[in-house]
Amino acid sequence: MSQTQIAVPDLGGMEEVEVIEICVQPGDSVGEEESLVVLEGDKASMEVPSPVAGVVHTLLVKVGDKVSTDSPLALMDVQGPAEASVSELSEPVKAVPAPLQAVPAEQSSTIAGASSTIDVRVPDLGGLDSVEIIELSAAIGDELKAETSLMVLESDKASMDIPVEQAGTLLSFTVKLGDKVSEGDVIATMQVTTANVPASVISAQKTPSQDAVSSVSAAPVADKPVTAKAAPSSAPTNPSGVVHTGPAVRKLAREMGIDLTQVSGTGPKKRILKEDLLGFVKQKVNSINQAVAAPVGIKGSNEDFSRFGDISEQPLSKIKQITAKNMVASWTTIPQVTQFDEADITDLEIYRKGEMQSQLPKGVKVSPLAFILKACVKALQKYPQFNASLGPNGDTLILKEFYNLSVAVDTPDGLMVPVIKQAQAKGVVDLARESSDLAKLARDKKLPMDAMMGASFTISSLGGIGGTAFTPIVNAPQVAILGVSKAAYKPVWNGSSFEPRLMLPLCVSYDHRVIDGAQAALFTRYLCQLLSDVRHLLL
Repeated sequence: MSQTQIAVPDLGGMEEVEVIEICVQPGDSVGEEESLVVLEGDKASMEVPSPVAGVVHTLLVKVGDKVSTDSPLALMDVQGPAEASVSELSEPVKAVPAPLQAVPAEQSSTIAGASSTIDVRVPDLGGLDSVEIIELSAAIGDELKAETSLMVLESDKASMDIPVEQAGTLLSFTVKLGDKVSEGDVIATMQVTTANVPASVISAQKTPSQDAVSSVSAAPVADKPVTAKAAPSSAPTNPSGVVHTGPAVRKLAREMGIDLTQVSGTGPKKRILKEDLLGFVKQKVNSINQAVAAPVGIKGSNEDFSRFGDISEQPLSKIKQITAKNMVASWTTIPQVTQFDEADITDLEIYRKGEMQSQLPKGVKVSPLAFILKACVKALQKYPQFNASLGPNGDTLILKEFYNLSVAVDTPDGLMVPVIKQAQAKGVVDLARESSDLAKLARDKKLPMDAMMGASFTISSLGGIGGTAFTPIVNAPQVAILGVSKAAYKPVWNGSSFEPRLMLPLCVSYDHRVIDGAQAALFTRYLCQLLSDVRHLLL
């Protein structure tokens, strides 16, 4: 048993990096290429593995230390004649491979080929000029099969694996993490075997050197792509705390706040791959979704407020209790975003209060809400993803070919949302009459249960009360809701001067799992355009 000093490998031009993680402890048995420490520079992190198998004798660094190329990291007790005690050598000596041995001519018939060195170049990048290296997927000395990933490049819009075309041994990288490369650039060198070469050319044979090696520079190891998925567990899968993985996976885990000791590795020597980490996260998310899908309880405060002064207590109506539970469920399960815009309804109001009055049936009043309902139908027909629901497993979208619009009505007992069925088949006057009738039934507590079922889109209007904007909560399983505030006159530039225009604030909250920001902006803008000219609603 002899002692070997492990040193920091070539840092690719970086002068000083920080030790951010210690992966082993004194007394640990470490296999060849198992992680010792993790270093981090300004742009990337690097895992330093042990180049030899043995037992950790002493750690020469701690978390937070700054190190550079050839800085000592640890002392290892190793078995074998190839290593000598550190005290026997005054200076670190680099390991030198044995000279190449000539092969006798009579043995030429037993050799199928010889080795040659080739350059690995960046393939066609599809027109991209320069992309960044974000991950090295192999280590110097690795035996790579054809099509094995060598590194990962990332542009503004996508990332791509760069595979090797031939099987062979990786000799060196000519680039480092963070470098920008283009099509045709040399990124590595490999030793490959060429067929039908006379055996007398060359034969590489490694023989153990009798000169002891006192200082060994370790090479960084990154992940190799494996398609197997992890089988995450809530309990630590590695109670010792020693985790084997690459720097890219460690960085991703830190960003996600994931404890790597809870992730099962499927790589060589239980090494944790990126797929393992993503599989662990997916299972956690699914378990959370299942938990929040259970009935949601409403929790208030247990504090005794009477010690601060007089209080009184009154029960919440059944409607408010049900609404509270539904809103909590929607808020905790749907990632919601709200899009704001304004519709110029000056011409619409002129028509509604003027010419339209002479054409209305006796006793019928048409409010701006009827026009908004009609505009919503047209907008939903143009953007069907807003008239949809997410499938039960979250991997499908159920598009509805009916347009049932619910309208929130404020009643003395709480908020109620009666539904106007098949709104696409009704005109503005019909929508005005039906919405008015449903609102009256709701306030009189005569609204039947089926009148509040089957909605595909909801409108919440506070225009009669006031306010400039608000963020309505999406009513699951719907994916969007329209909020309407009070219209007000504002000075609007017409190209030559300001003129007063009646502007109606609109706010659309939407489920970001189904609808992205661009779609929400287009939907809301189209809704505003429909309301700006009443003729659009008649087409």
